[in-house]
Amino acid sequence: MDSGDASRCRLPGASRGRSRRVTPLAILIALGLGPVQAQDRPVPARTAPRPAPVAGAPADPAFEAAKATFEALPEADRKAVQDALVWTGDFNAVVSGAFGRRTFEALHAYGARTGGGDPLDPHGRSALLAAGAAARNAARFRVAVDSGSGALLGVPERLLAKRTALPAGTRWQSQDGRVTLESRTFPPGTETLDSLFEKATAPLPGRKVTYKLRRPDTVVVTAETGPGLSYIRYASGPEGVRGFLFGYDRTLAPEVGRLVIAVANAFVPFPDPAAAPAAQMPASPGTPAGTTRAAGNPVPQPPAPAPLRPASLSSAPASGAGLVVAPGRVLTAAAVLDGCAQPQIGSAPARVLATDPAGLALLEVQGAPAPFRPAIRTESVAGEDNLIALAPSPDGILAAPGEARGDDVIAALQPGSGGAPVLDRAGRLVGLVARYPSAPRRVAGVVPPARLPLVPARAVAAFLAAQGLPAAAPRPEGGPAAAAPAVVAITCR
Repeated sequence: MDSGDASRCRLPGASRGRSRRVTPLAILIALGLGPVQAQDRPVPARTAPRPAPVAGAPADPAFEAAKATFEALPEADRKAVQDALVWTGDFNAVVSGAFGRRTFEALHAYGARTGGGDPLDPHGRSALLAAGAAARNAARFRVAVDSGSGALLGVPERLLAKRTALPAGTRWQSQDGRVTLESRTFPPGTETLDSLFEKATAPLPGRKVTYKLRRPDTVVVTAETGPGLSYIRYASGPEGVRGFLFGYDRTLAPEVGRLVIAVANAFVPFPDPAAAPAAQMPASPGTPAGTTRAAGNPVPQPPAPAPLRPASLSSAPASGAGLVVAPGRVLTAAAVLDGCAQPQIGSAPARVLATDPAGLALLEVQGAPAPFRPAIRTESVAGEDNLIALAPSPDGILAAPGEARGDDVIAALQPGSGGAPVLDRAGRLVGLVARYPSAPRRVAGVVPPARLPLVPARAVAAFLAAQGLPAAAPRPEGGPAAAAPAVVAITCR
C-alpha cells in the first residue's frame, strides 16, 4: 500500500477544522478486511490519539466504563450508536454492535467535539442519534433490495441522483459523473470469484492496485487509476456472485469517504427474504418504492388505498404532516393550514371538520390509509426519555430521534414537519409538532436538530374525545413504527 498523500482518503468531520486522513487500506481494515494496526484507528478530535493497550498492561478505567455502559444497551441500540458515529464522521468500522478500541475512540472524539458530554448517557445518546440521522437523511441514504442485482444496498441518493438499469445490475451516478456506484450480479456458471479477482488485479496501464483480498467467499480490491479511486467487493453464494463497485474522483474523498464505509456496511449480497426489507429499489428511474424508515432504517410500507399516494410520491413539497386517526379523518396542527385554503392529501382534497384553540385541526379526506388511534402518554416526559417524531419526506416517512425539553421536542426534522406526531418508545403519543419554521436554520446545507413546540398529548386527547374519537388503550408491542403507515403528507393547492 502506498503510504503517500496521493493514495489517501480524508474523512470529513464537523466544523471547527477537524479532519482525518484515512488510506483506502484503513477503510478495508475498518470493515474487517485487512490487518489491524494501531495507527489505523480513528484519531479523536482536539486530543492526542490514545495508544492501543499493551498485553499485560493495567486496564483503562475509561475504556472499561464505556464498554460496560455500551454493552448494557440492547443490540439494536448498540448498532444504532455505531451507525450514527459513521455518519458524524467519527467511526470507520463495521457496525456490529461489538465494543472495541475503535468504538471507544469514536465515542471519545464525538464527545470531545460536542462539548465533552457522555454520548452514552440517555441525553447524549439521543443527541448523537439525532446528529447521525440528520447526516444520513441529508445524504438521502436509502437501504433496500436492488432489483437489478438482488443484493441489499445502501445508496446515497442525494449525491447519486442519476440511475440507470444495467443488464446485470444498476448504476448510480452523480450529476457531474465524478462518482459512480454499480451493482453487479453473475449467475452460476458465468463468472467465479477467481476470475473476477484475476480481472480486478490484472496489470493495466495507469492502474495501481493498492489492496487485494481473496477469501473463499469474498473478494475485495481497491485501486487507483489516474485521478480516480475505486473499491470493488464481490461475494459468492448459491445464486452466483454479487457485488458492487464504488468509483470516485480522489479530490472528492473528503465528502465520499464515509459514504464508502456506509455502503460497505449496508451491503448484504444474498439477503434473507424473510429478514430483508421488502421494499425494492425501482428497476428504472422514477419508479416509486414506498418505504417507511423507523429509527433511521427502512421497513416495508403497505400501498396506500386509492386515490392517495404514499408521502414519498406527493407531487408538491409537504406543507405539513397528519396522522390518520379514524377512517377518513386526519389529525394535524392548525398552523399547517395557515394560508392554505385548499389542503390536499396525496391527490385528494381535504376538508377542515374542526379546529381547537390548543392548535389542532381535524381533516376529512377520501381514501385515507388505515387509521392509527394513538394511545396517549399520561405521565410527564423527562429529558432522558427517548422520543421518535414521524414526518413525511421525499423518501417516505422518516423517523427522527428526539428528546423532550419541557413541552418542546429537540429533533432533526425537515421542512414540512409541522403536525408530525411525536411518540415515546412504547408508541404512546407525546404530542404533535405545533409548527415548523418556514425558513429553518441550516448548517452546511443541513438542517440540524432544533427545538420545536409541541401540542401536548393531553390537548390532543381532549380534542379527539370532543370529536367522538377517544384515545386507544396502550399497546403491548409495536412501538412508534406501528404509527408510520398512518402518517400522511399535507400539501396546499
